[in-house]
Amino acid sequence: MQVTETLSDGLKRAYTVVVPAADFEGRRARRIAELGRTLRLPGFRPGKVPPTVVKQRFGQAVNAEVLEESVNEATQQVLTERKLRSAGQPRVEVVALPEAQAAQKDLEFKVELELLPEIALPDLSGLSLTRLKAEAQPEVIDRSLHELARRQRTLESVAEPRPAEAGDVLTLDYVGTVDGVTFTGGSASGIDIEVAGPGFIPGFSEQLVGLSPGESRQLHVTFPEDYGAKEVAGKAAVFDVSAKALKRAIVPPVDDALAEKLGFEGGLAEVREAISTQVQREYDQLSRLRLKRQLLDALAARADFPVPQGMVDGEFQQIWQRVEADRKAGRLDDDDRGKDEATLQAEYRAIAERRVRLGLLLAEIGRVGNITVSQDELTRAMRAEAMRYPGQEQKVLDFFRKNPQAAESLRAPIFEEKVVDHVLAQAQIAEQTVTPEELARDPELPATIAAAAQPQAVGEAAEGGEAAGQMAGSEG
Repeated sequence: MQVTETLSDGLKRAYTVVVPAADFEGRRARRIAELGRTLRLPGFRPGKVPPTVVKQRFGQAVNAEVLEESVNEATQQVLTERKLRSAGQPRVEVVALPEAQAAQKDLEFKVELELLPEIALPDLSGLSLTRLKAEAQPEVIDRSLHELARRQRTLESVAEPRPAEAGDVLTLDYVGTVDGVTFTGGSASGIDIEVAGPGFIPGFSEQLVGLSPGESRQLHVTFPEDYGAKEVAGKAAVFDVSAKALKRAIVPPVDDALAEKLGFEGGLAEVREAISTQVQREYDQLSRLRLKRQLLDALAARADFPVPQGMVDGEFQQIWQRVEADRKAGRLDDDDRGKDEATLQAEYRAIAERRVRLGLLLAEIGRVGNITVSQDELTRAMRAEAMRYPGQEQKVLDFFRKNPQAAESLRAPIFEEKVVDHVLAQAQIAEQTVTPEELARDPELPATIAAAAQPQAVGEAAEGGEAAGQMAGSEG
């Protein structure tokens, strides 16, 4: 095999590869002989089909198979002999092909690829980070207890008609119109709605305050831009409502009886402990997300190496598709709405490059640190995913077993978290106690960019070192 390098520019490489005609013909002859020993054709004894007959009937298929095999093996040999780590699937173009019946010409093809960069790992022990911590406060637990009690409320009809107050429940008939025309789902009868309560169109239930049974009222609301029904999303609507009945909510007291009703044999103290544990778990998860954001920012500041533009292009296309979908649905961040397309593309391409660079750096940290994802960890992840679909757990597990690629998609986030833990174990971390409000506050990025600014997946690359793969991690 003859290999000639035709391009060496940064991470880009190109080669011309020539496989001698004799090698190609030898491979083809062996395949034809193998078929002759296994084929069963009418008029021939099993395993005795002559090569000429095999060529006549299956020559074209054999040529295609041998061509693919020869190109793949030769390409892999080029990578192995030159110790090249490709950033993606090499692009191959066949230039000359041996003839179907006589191998008079050599097989010649071109290979173009981008390499994974050489990455010098930063001193992880030199990273200085701050872990923000918050504790579940008694008032937060009290609010949760009262919310639990509110959910256990009962409704009692109001004997004497009176104006509805916040927290009451009105039974309504209503008809909604947009520009004077009714719309699907805009009319109902006998619907119970909590006055000034959540769960309906913003501004609707608040306007029910003061309405008495037997009275009618016209309500003016505007549907949210991201409302599920596209025909009315973002539009102003008018609802003609008629109150039929009024009920008041009877909220049980927060005591041991409520705890028993909720299934806690240890009384109210056990409920408080359960709420405190859950709230603290949520705070700790948020604390880790904030710490992880700091870590990725610190690593990004130390990641100074070129990135394969093919990977950046692919990552940008994925991000840009989401941005365009958000723009069509009216969900763009306020900061993005005033920017022209060229500015937006430049910003999101920079995000794509950051994601790829961070992904490659995390992959290298994992490779050097011998970090892998075991089959047991992958199995636990599949089971956890299946538990998200009550009643269909077995179907989900069967899906993963029949679709290995889907199962492998769970490997990347596991790997990412293990790499993050590996780095955090070496970093210098100070702890700072903050309020829950301060912990939840994120002054960093506009919402749309924050959602996109996550490192590109590196699960496969980290374990095999051959391609960047897909990582499902998040920076925030």
